[in-house]
Amino acid sequence: MAPKQKKKSSRGKKSPKPVLAASEDMEPVNMESMGHPEIYPLVLTTKTQEIFSCQIDEDVTDEQPYKLINKEDIFEDLRNRAAVSDFHPVKKIVQEYPGNELLLVYDRDFKYGLNFYLIGTEEGKESYLNPPEVPEEQEEYKEHIPEDVYIYKLPVSKPWVSLGSEKEIEEESVTESTKQITYMISRKRSEFGAPIKFSDQNASSVKDAYIECTAYPDKNFTLKQLEKDVGMQVIPQIKDISTQTKWTYPKNATTQYYPREFSEEEKETLKQSKPLVDFLNNASISVEIALQQNEIMNTFIDDWKYLAEEEGTFGDKTDTHLKEYQSFTDLHSPTEKMITCVSWHPTIYGLIAVSVAVRLSFEDRVHFSGKLLLQPSLILFWSFSDPIHPQLMLESPDDIFCFKFCPSDPNIIAGGCINGQIVMWDITAHADRIENIKAGGGRSKRATLKPMFLLEPESNKEAMYIRHCAVSSIENGHKKVITDIHWLSDTFEINRMGSVFENRSGICCQLVTCSADCTICFWDIRPQKLLTPQTTEKKKEESIEIPFDVPSTFLHLDLSWKPLTKVRLSKGETSLDYCPTKISLNEDHLLCKTQDKMLAQSKTEKAEEMNPYHNLESGMANLLKPIDDFCTKFFVGTEEGEVIYTDWKMEKDPETGRLMSKKPVSHHTVHDGTVHTIQRSPFYNDIILTVGGWNVAIWKEGVMTGPLLQSCCAPKRYTSGHWSLTRPGVFYIGREDGYIDIWDLLEKTHEPAQSQNICITMITYIKPWIFSSKQQFIAIADYYGTLHILEIPWTLSRPSTNEMASVNHYFEREVKHLEYVEQRKKIREQEKKEMELEMAKKKVKIYQKSKEQMQAELKMDYESYLELEKTVLINLGLIKVTEKGSYMDVM
Repeated sequence: MAPKQKKKSSRGKKSPKPVLAASEDMEPVNMESMGHPEIYPLVLTTKTQEIFSCQIDEDVTDEQPYKLINKEDIFEDLRNRAAVSDFHPVKKIVQEYPGNELLLVYDRDFKYGLNFYLIGTEEGKESYLNPPEVPEEQEEYKEHIPEDVYIYKLPVSKPWVSLGSEKEIEEESVTESTKQITYMISRKRSEFGAPIKFSDQNASSVKDAYIECTAYPDKNFTLKQLEKDVGMQVIPQIKDISTQTKWTYPKNATTQYYPREFSEEEKETLKQSKPLVDFLNNASISVEIALQQNEIMNTFIDDWKYLAEEEGTFGDKTDTHLKEYQSFTDLHSPTEKMITCVSWHPTIYGLIAVSVAVRLSFEDRVHFSGKLLLQPSLILFWSFSDPIHPQLMLESPDDIFCFKFCPSDPNIIAGGCINGQIVMWDITAHADRIENIKAGGGRSKRATLKPMFLLEPESNKEAMYIRHCAVSSIENGHKKVITDIHWLSDTFEINRMGSVFENRSGICCQLVTCSADCTICFWDIRPQKLLTPQTTEKKKEESIEIPFDVPSTFLHLDLSWKPLTKVRLSKGETSLDYCPTKISLNEDHLLCKTQDKMLAQSKTEKAEEMNPYHNLESGMANLLKPIDDFCTKFFVGTEEGEVIYTDWKMEKDPETGRLMSKKPVSHHTVHDGTVHTIQRSPFYNDIILTVGGWNVAIWKEGVMTGPLLQSCCAPKRYTSGHWSLTRPGVFYIGREDGYIDIWDLLEKTHEPAQSQNICITMITYIKPWIFSSKQQFIAIADYYGTLHILEIPWTLSRPSTNEMASVNHYFEREVKHLEYVEQRKKIREQEKKEMELEMAKKKVKIYQKSKEQMQAELKMDYESYLELEKTVLINLGLIKVTEKGSYMDVM
């Protein structure tokens, strides 16, 4: 079967090689593209050439390259060999040919791609056999022949012209520059095959036996290295790790006690006592009335409690499952994306922002990097009033993996990219769009959600794209993906040494980020140097080129923003560093409290009058006032499942004098996977929740011995987690199979209180939110890019009586338990050392014996030897025992 014809390229000028058709249904291939539709190329094998007497260089030559073949001979060959015949591709042309003889031409130069070609028309045959004479006047027009017609020209040999390439060949060639030395080693014929004995000999003791040839530089000539061949073999890094899972499970403990009973004499005296008789007579009536009332109604119901509560809450009080309220999915995105971070708007109710990233591995991301540059990386703002169209879209240079609203001004947003850059947005100009509120009607008795984020219908038709204000410098920032970002509180600021001072600006102006490049960076959004009049003029000139839709709030940071200080978490003795994924500062719990929403709202109102972020240089001239009693230690979760407690203050190296990070205060390897969540409790400043791998742990700041609570291995890997905002003993954990585990420490401490399925894929982020005292929501993001908004039931949102004190008592009890375990370990180690010392004393103990005792022991050993000797001789028959008991030798 012949191969199919290749398509002609639109770019090249050369014509393609024709190939025969594969079946009768396909049209024969002709040279119409080259201006010769009557020519049909053929491949004639040696067998076919013999049949039709058209053998190359015998029947057809350069002088007579054609052959006239009878039409009936071709039909006979088709009948004999059918599809095997070389004329089968042009069968249709032969049948339609009007004449009796067809012209077959030998294509020696393969002008049309094959060794022969057939002329399928009578006009073409006549023009080939009798070519028209070209007049001399038409020779002038040969230059105007179209370039598409390919004319093969034989190469003409030309003399060699040197252009200097032989000099390069001579320079690159390796030649022997030194004269070869020839050595001849001879030996006598008689010594062939003789045994050889080798022995050690001191080379330095024998003269002329040891010569030291030391290398030295020769100044007479220098060698220039022109080429160097280096071989390299890349092998995967292998690391053997073994773990031992600590299995914790509840144990049932029982105790037995005996009641204290009266003796028989005491019982008799008590029955006859008058006070007992009087008491029974007086109390019997009231006891009978109480028993009758118990049969009629339950006296243990708190009527005041049921009277104070309204029945307007969502769901039943016995319902403990999360109910889906709404879901958001970006239907307009051309690529499959996942949600990487979620954050509720601090002041606008019903508005939530999510960052999305492409679901690709590192290798696929590198492979499709060109296509990814054409697709925008966004942070989407969703509203409860419109679950289909996002209200705002914040553009970024690359995919965002974490972002945070500024606590001082919610219109300022900072995010971390996958390429290591920090992006800043200012949506102050679009505040009116997102705060366009429609006032509701009269108050309803039933507590229902009244979204304050209700936009006009005209504004929902097209989403608003907002460009970033500034991005950090690529050279001086992180080298890998930023995994976590936090705003420092507006009460303090730090310098390059990590020392803490009072905040001069009165607003949040510093950030902290951690990345997979093993660094933790602190950033300052204020200009590091005061602007001079010259720099202000340059700034005005540069501001002309800024697009009209980009605010100039952080123009001084764009592409030149450098970190204030960098912290590296060294592993101590080795040169390796820890790879941080999540961090938790001492001030983070303040941002989780509900009263901060009102604080942020008041700050927003003040910002509308005069935004302090538009004049960041105002407080830079004030003097720094240090804060002495400030805790600079923080928790860090690493990629290998370690939880580190370290300090961000820098110290000078005593040897080099350079600034270096302090060593971690404590280090524990608890999780068997990457730490995805490390968060402080909103109720206890010193209680930290960590989620990573297949388990969960709760820590207490200041307790260095280990976690207060460490769960056993879960059936699926944990991917995210978050504390409850209203119940101190409740937290939510997301799994990779789409389930969410709800832990209630007042109910169970060894396993989740309940598990609920949310989606069919991995949960990537969890973020609860309080709408009112009677209604709470939790946002759960999954790997397929869907944001699920679920309503938290009454039992999980309403704390029980004295729940905070009960949970605090549980934590204190666990701290005492850890202290007791640590003491027992020390006692066991001391006992082990004492036992080892006693065993050593027994082994090395020297018994002092007197001279008489040693002589008596030697005499007893000698007598036992004599008895043994006699016994052996008797058994051998050398000595006989007589009747008198004496011994006689046998000769």
